[in-house]
Amino acid sequence: MVTIDNLRKFGADVDDGIARCVNNEGFYLMLVGKLIEDNQLAELAKKIEENDLNSAFLISHALKGMYGNLSITPIYNELVELTENLRASRQMDYAPAVNKLLKMKEELNNL
Repeated sequence: MVTIDNLRKFGADVDDGIARCVNNEGFYLMLVGKLIEDNQLAELAKKIEENDLNSAFLISHALKGMYGNLSITPIYNELVELTENLRASRQMDYAPAVNKLLKMKEELNNL
């Protein structure tokens, strides 16, 4: 089960995240749990592999908002750059960024 201390070690700004959840730590942890269960990063990887950059942008943008609102800053920061590259439909090798995100998500899942 994810804890505040483990989220801090991961690099999340839990104080900001809890503040965004009207200072309700339980509500914050519940939302983080839902985020951990979410499988949209895998869907993002699939769309990028299919070179469907428009769909990948939409998923990336939504994920950026989700991780940002919960102040899961390590993943959020990676999503910011990825989202902007996808917004511009840059033809580039997205694999390193996607692999890094998937690894970070796995680490988050194992907290």
